[in-house]
Amino acid sequence: MDQPPAGRGRPARMPRALRRAQVLAIAQELFTSEGFHHVSMDDIADRAEVSKPVLYRHFPSKLDLYLTVVDARGDELLSAVDAAVAMHPPGEVRPHDARAILTGVVRAYVDFVDGAGESSALLFESDVRHDLEVRARVERATEAVTRRLQSVLGEVAGVPAETAALLAPSVAAMAQAAATRRLRSPDGSTARDTATLVARLAWGGVADFVPGDAGAAADPGPEPDDVSTQGERGPLDGPGDVRPA
Repeated sequence: MDQPPAGRGRPARMPRALRRAQVLAIAQELFTSEGFHHVSMDDIADRAEVSKPVLYRHFPSKLDLYLTVVDARGDELLSAVDAAVAMHPPGEVRPHDARAILTGVVRAYVDFVDGAGESSALLFESDVRHDLEVRARVERATEAVTRRLQSVLGEVAGVPAETAALLAPSVAAMAQAAATRRLRSPDGSTARDTATLVARLAWGGVADFVPGDAGAAADPGPEPDDVSTQGERGPLDGPGDVRPA
C-alpha cells in the first residue's frame, strides 16, 4: 500500500497496485487530451487525489509516467498483431497466407484503435519526439510491427528482402491511417469492412513483387473468412467480400 492504514474512523489507503493503475488511467486521459507538454505532475496528482510524494514513489518523473502509458498502449497493439501473424506461421512461400496475414494485421490496427480511442494517438501522433531516445521508445511498437510485416512479406510471400523492407512500413502506415480515420470520421462501416478493403489495396501492390508463378496466382478472389475476430458481418460480406466499383 502507499501508506499504512489510517487510524480508526478513517478509510484505508488504496493498495499500491490499484493506486498505480488509477494514476496510469488518469495520466493517459490527460496526456491524450492535453499532450505531454501541457500536463504537469501537479495536474495528475490533483486528479488522482494523491500527494506529489506518493505520485513520485510510483513514477520518478513525468517522462517516466508518460512512457509507461505509451508502453502499455504499444504492448496492446503488438499483442494483437502477433496474434494475427501467428495464425499463419512462416514456412514455404505461400502468397495466399501472406494476404491473410496482412488482412489480420490491418484488423489488429482497427481493433486496437477502436478499443484505445484517442489514446491510440500516443503511439501515432506523440508530441514527445525531440529526444532521439524518447522518440525511439514512443515508436517502439510501430517499428516492431514493421519488422513483423517485413518478415511476413519475405518469409511467407517470398518478396525480396530489400523490397520487403520498403513495403512493410507502407503497409503499416496504411493500416494506421485507415484505423484512425475510421475512429474520427465514422461512416458506418464495420471493422471487418475496413480491414478487408485496406488489405485488398495493400495486397494488390504487394502481389506485383511476389516472384514467379506465385505472384501470378497471388489474388485468389474472395477474402479469407478469418478476417473478423468478432464474428461480425458487414455490408461488404459476400462471395467476393468487396463489391466491384
